Amino acid sequence: MKRNIRFYFAFYLAKISIVVLKIIKRDATQFPGKLAITLCPNFLEQIGKPKTIIAVTGTNGKTTVCNMIEDCLRQNGYDFIDNQLGSNTNSGIASTFIKGAKLSGNQKKELAVFEIDERSSIRVYPYVKPTYLICTNLFRDSLMRNAHTEFISNMLTTNIPKETKLILNGDDLIVSNIAPKNDRIYFGINRLETDTDTCENITRDIIVCPKCDSKLEYDFVRYNHIGRAHCSKCDFASPSIDYEVTKLDLDNKTMTIQHQDQEEIYDLINNNIINIYNMLATITLLKELGLSKEQINPILKKQKIVDTRYSKENIKNIEVITQLAKGMNPIACSRAFDYVRKESGNKAVFVLLDDLHEAVNGSENIAWHYDTDYEFLKDDSIKQILTAGARYLDTKVRLQMADVDMKKVVCKREETSLVEELKLEGIDKIFILHDLYAMDLKNEIKESVKRKIEEE
Repeated sequence: MKRNIRFYFAFYLAKISIVVLKIIKRDATQFPGKLAITLCPNFLEQIGKPKTIIAVTGTNGKTTVCNMIEDCLRQNGYDFIDNQLGSNTNSGIASTFIKGAKLSGNQKKELAVFEIDERSSIRVYPYVKPTYLICTNLFRDSLMRNAHTEFISNMLTTNIPKETKLILNGDDLIVSNIAPKNDRIYFGINRLETDTDTCENITRDIIVCPKCDSKLEYDFVRYNHIGRAHCSKCDFASPSIDYEVTKLDLDNKTMTIQHQDQEEIYDLINNNIINIYNMLATITLLKELGLSKEQINPILKKQKIVDTRYSKENIKNIEVITQLAKGMNPIACSRAFDYVRKESGNKAVFVLLDDLHEAVNGSENIAWHYDTDYEFLKDDSIKQILTAGARYLDTKVRLQMADVDMKKVVCKREETSLVEELKLEGIDKIFILHDLYAMDLKNEIKESVKRKIEEE
């Protein structure tokens, strides 16, 4: 597209803003792009693009998958631009393009890796056309953003460019049916011993066939609507999987992936099913790019989930584990609760999911608590539950409704005083489940817990 004077005015002013922000020691992750788009609404259309663009979207796992892809590419000698330290909306992507562009407006590098928020589809994909687009999963999310999966999947289907090759979670019936006319590759995990015939979660975001509205019959359920299913009245069914985990060996921390007639064994980062899916999505993309197992596995096996998502530390034979649970996201919270109950040993759990931490304005709607599987915290191995925050009484009511023994529950308004109530006797693991916007609180609680263990 021919560039106009308005584009160059916006481009150079945004370039200057990056320098100014560095001088005053402020990050330039979103402002330059926001400025450019304000001055030139079709800025993303006119800015030069790399030859190959890899994009990752989905409700959960976007950041983790992007981090793994970028580390593998970087250590295999690929040079690229990315929005790893910036916003995953149109303004953050514009900022990344601005930083990576020559003064002509063309890009210096031929490869880009972008995390793209699902809601930004309408503002990004008309101008930025990914070569590959990974969709990790689609669940109901924050009521303030994208609580309705059909709304989000339709937005993706409407806006994803026809030339984009999709890499989709074939175990997610919502994801596997977005943009049906696009070329696609599916990844998935075959039935596991822990899978069931019926769903034990409160929510399932697809129950009826999208073709004929008949009730779907699940071949197996992993969690929520993740699994394999078919319609008894028409030909709708889970797709055939191209990259499939046929064997999961948690004792030896390996997974066997079959693609066509070949099987390859990869090392696992950890035993969380969410991260196994994240690894599988990463491997599928890298294999499609032409990388070999020898180029992928040695790098992935050394990966560590970033501390903002997961961390584990052993203090005097007690494991202190922090895990992101994402307040206002019922599926992410339910997965965290499920992970805790299935871990070995006796556990104490800090639940720091006050939705008022989520944003300056917070939310008045607490319906997400009732979509979240608090019932998983009823497990006998969980000896103490400690929760606090402005919504502590709402959380207390929800725990009561889940029939959790309230003798093992501590509910307080002030979060930092929770550690005083922690009982260490007989405890093997302490979980600190926290919101994305409560990192400082999570770190403060973690340090207090460590001090208490050391002192006792």
